[in-house]
Amino acid sequence: MCKGLAALPATCLKSAKDMKHRLGFLLQKSDSCDYSSSQGKKEKLSSSQRLSQEEVRKWADSLENLIHHDRGLAAFRAFLKSEYSEENIEFWVSCEEYKKTKSPAKLSPKARKIYDEFISVQATKEVNLDSCTREKTSHNMLEPTLSCFDEAQRKIFTLMEKDSYRRFLKSPYYLDLVSPPGAGCGPENCKRNHTHSLDCNSNIISQCA
Repeated sequence: MCKGLAALPATCLKSAKDMKHRLGFLLQKSDSCDYSSSQGKKEKLSSSQRLSQEEVRKWADSLENLIHHDRGLAAFRAFLKSEYSEENIEFWVSCEEYKKTKSPAKLSPKARKIYDEFISVQATKEVNLDSCTREKTSHNMLEPTLSCFDEAQRKIFTLMEKDSYRRFLKSPYYLDLVSPPGAGCGPENCKRNHTHSLDCNSNIISQCA
């Protein structure tokens, strides 16, 4: 018949109590660590999502600064989409991804996909290339390499740099981001329609998230 805890030696009872106390302490510590870790991740995520005015101003220095920044690329893509000319930045991004291809066996199918989508006569998102560059790129398709789209990509970059990039810097897609929060109604701000500005910001935020 079981005599219960009373029958156990005092030393055993003390050890059992000590062990219970330690387990309770460890569990509390574990919960605290989990909470701290969770809070740390949230703070880190929040910090990484912040966009400083300094970063945004750098976008006006060059198109390269703009499209090599994740948020800048998203804002520029949203702007081009509003102008129905997003095929240019999509082609540029596709070329960047293509140049990261490591497997030689994947070069040909990837190259063909980009060519059919952006360069061929029946391309669904045909980009504006001169006949010489288009012909040279077509010839490169015979034996695709990592550099087979380089010239075409440079031409499209220059086209965006001289045209759509300049318009982007004067558009609400950029001006609403570069203006400090709570800024007064200056000459530039007053020219913009408030409702349109809110719509533009919504588009940018949804693509940046």
